[in-house]
Amino acid sequence: MSDFTPVMLEEEAPPAHAVHCQNCELCSHRQRVIWGEGNPDAPIIVLLDNPGLREDREGNPFVCGTRETLQRGMRDAGLALEMVYVTFLLKCRPKRAYNKPLARAACSSYLQEQLEAKKPAIILGLGNTVVQSLFPDEEADVKSFRGAWHSYQGIPVTFSYHPLAVRRRPVLMKYFVEDIKLVVSTIKEEK
Repeated sequence: MSDFTPVMLEEEAPPAHAVHCQNCELCSHRQRVIWGEGNPDAPIIVLLDNPGLREDREGNPFVCGTRETLQRGMRDAGLALEMVYVTFLLKCRPKRAYNKPLARAACSSYLQEQLEAKKPAIILGLGNTVVQSLFPDEEADVKSFRGAWHSYQGIPVTFSYHPLAVRRRPVLMKYFVEDIKLVVSTIKEEK
């Protein structure tokens, strides 16, 4: 296996109306709004539940485990970083317990705004939270939705495991890479 070094993806600045968002309780324990990262003009949107960590305790930037695993899976599947824009259901990192359904509902307009502006060719949703947010059903899960194409507001969407689940259970990496390869083969067909 070749050496692998994950990289910090460049953050896209949030629009002025979102910078000081007060739509839910997360505003009281966030440092900043993370709108998205990577190539804002990419044909593929990778959708995660929340931005997680981008800095260590001293405030130094670093690539967290979620981003490292995502980038490793992308590399193994042959998906170039410039082909993706990573965004989140929640636009800030939760630091303590919060009302999850209320926060997701409050942030949903921001995701809609991004989808309308970016017009992605494909969405790759990662994790059960994303599946259940896009297809509201308590029984919905990655295992049932992965490996196939679905439609979300007319946009092709497929799903895979959350990168943290893949880190905790390395046996999932082969499925994670398989799911990303599905995205790669589909995007190549569209060209």
